[in-house]
Amino acid sequence: MRGTTLLTMSDQHSHQSFETRAIHAGNTADPLTGAVVPPIYQVSTYKQDGVGGLRGGYEYSRSANPTRTALEENLAALEGGRRGLAFASGLAAEDCLLRALLAPGDHVVIPNDAYGGTFRLFAKVVERWGVDFSVANTSDIDAVRDAVNDRTKLIWVETPSNPLLGITDIEAVAGVARQAGVKLVVDNTFASPYLQQPLALGADVVVHSLTKYMGGHSDVVGGALVTADAALGEELAYHQNAMGAVAGPFDSWIVLRGIKTLAVRMDRHSENAAKVVEMLTQHPKVTQVLYPGLPEHPGHEIAAKQMRSFGGMISFRVQGGEEAAVEVCNRAQLFTLGESLGGVESLIEHPGRMTHASVAGSALEVPADLVRLSVGIENADDLLADLRQALG
Repeated sequence: MRGTTLLTMSDQHSHQSFETRAIHAGNTADPLTGAVVPPIYQVSTYKQDGVGGLRGGYEYSRSANPTRTALEENLAALEGGRRGLAFASGLAAEDCLLRALLAPGDHVVIPNDAYGGTFRLFAKVVERWGVDFSVANTSDIDAVRDAVNDRTKLIWVETPSNPLLGITDIEAVAGVARQAGVKLVVDNTFASPYLQQPLALGADVVVHSLTKYMGGHSDVVGGALVTADAALGEELAYHQNAMGAVAGPFDSWIVLRGIKTLAVRMDRHSENAAKVVEMLTQHPKVTQVLYPGLPEHPGHEIAAKQMRSFGGMISFRVQGGEEAAVEVCNRAQLFTLGESLGGVESLIEHPGRMTHASVAGSALEVPADLVRLSVGIENADDLLADLRQALG
């Protein structure tokens, strides 16, 4: 019953603009009071009208909760998918996906610049189940094709990637996946569904850390899976319930609230980032700026084709190596030194010592002189002034 509702909601809003779907999909008025915002159903269990007589399909909030259902309907509508599932964190979503789709002896292709937590999940957890993985430059279609073998079940893509802002041609990799008979998973966290629609480009599953741009205010942790296929969505929903790492009702409500302003926030993030990039490319202490909006970026043309704009994430390298990069992070004032990304406030971090410490010594190790920015929606002039003083 619940799955049928999700499909209907996704179809109902398919003709509407993104901005309208972000506000209205899943957000039906409360039938009892008329409240225009879905309530927080802070409840664990539900009264049944006789044995097996469920009201609206709800029996226990691990299996389904009305607030989480509203979020999951919204997620499916935003990504143009058939099923959305909300989890306690992005890594919980990834874990559920991998446990549902893989078995001992299977093989996965992952990016050579994946998020450190994703790499840790594969290298320290999944590999212990007997699942093998290969690292490939997913920006190189031939490299992806060469990495696939007869045991491959998934190709995993991040685009833009974290923290090197690499770009993968989703449509081209989807072609490789179809030819090989494997599923394509795209981590769409950096772009958000406002800037990029992987399912429309041929992906089978989209992964999100809802903690980032979807929530948008650095006040919630969550994750999501959205599938292009209803049957796959049902399979993942079974594992979501069986494993239990679901998003709670309050966290679901917070993410829903954040999503309503996603479009306007992403426009401002992108606008501010473009101004920061312009300054950084001209600064004498910056040796390289990694941003897909730059014409010299190797993935610029593909990003321009598959993204609405280039987003709010920037990485850059500085003269003086690791210590100089750390000092830039320490001197920043308006840019808050902290992990995570995608909030309304600007953040700065040193990936090598912070978010990507887990990939040290591996094929995914990031440059020691790298600084990563999550450009917020503050006044751009204030952000530029802070970066200039931080760079000295």
